[in-house]
Amino acid sequence: MPDPLSFASGISAAGALVSVWQLRRRALRAEAEIAYLQAELAAERHAASHDPLTGLPNRRAFHRIAAALLTDAGGQPLIAVVLDLNDFKQVNDRYGHAAGDQVLISVAQRLTAFAGDNLVARLGGDEFAGLLSTPSVDRRWIDHATRRLCEAMAAPIPLAGCSVRVTASVGLAPVTGPTQLTEALCAADAAMYRAKGVTGRRAPRQLVDAPRLAEC
Repeated sequence: MPDPLSFASGISAAGALVSVWQLRRRALRAEAEIAYLQAELAAERHAASHDPLTGLPNRRAFHRIAAALLTDAGGQPLIAVVLDLNDFKQVNDRYGHAAGDQVLISVAQRLTAFAGDNLVARLGGDEFAGLLSTPSVDRRWIDHATRRLCEAMAAPIPLAGCSVRVTASVGLAPVTGPTQLTEALCAADAAMYRAKGVTGRRAPRQLVDAPRLAEC
């Protein structure tokens, strides 16, 4: 006949094991729920600060990150960049919004490749911006960088059944200090609109004699 004390001890031990197992399950569930909430919070923060189409930082994030970079620049020359596509509406009108989205994604990828580790963002629509560290901020370097960036943007973008060629108006301006970002962006924006005015005056001849918008 089993010893009552041994039997009771066995039941107590089994109960303790069950309790430990239940506590462990609860702890694992709590850890999983915390991890899920943290991932959800991180996704919400990312969505709030990034463009959903291109994955680039949005306007608000650009200004916040740029301000931090300027504070920590340590005297490194920096250039503000503003870029706007020319006649982008024609892409949507001729090929549809899905094609327009693909063009914007390609432009974002090319701007990111051009900027390397530097900050680039989509400000909205077909307007992009960047903050580039540079070896120099003299006029020759700015002109050279502007030309290279325009050439990168003008390369054909493959779509389903055809390729689209878009051009961009680009403005660059040096940032002279941590508090000068707004002024530099205004100067770059003004330079971009001057370039867009030149492109606009050329546009009728280009569209008739040598179409640059699309090749199918």
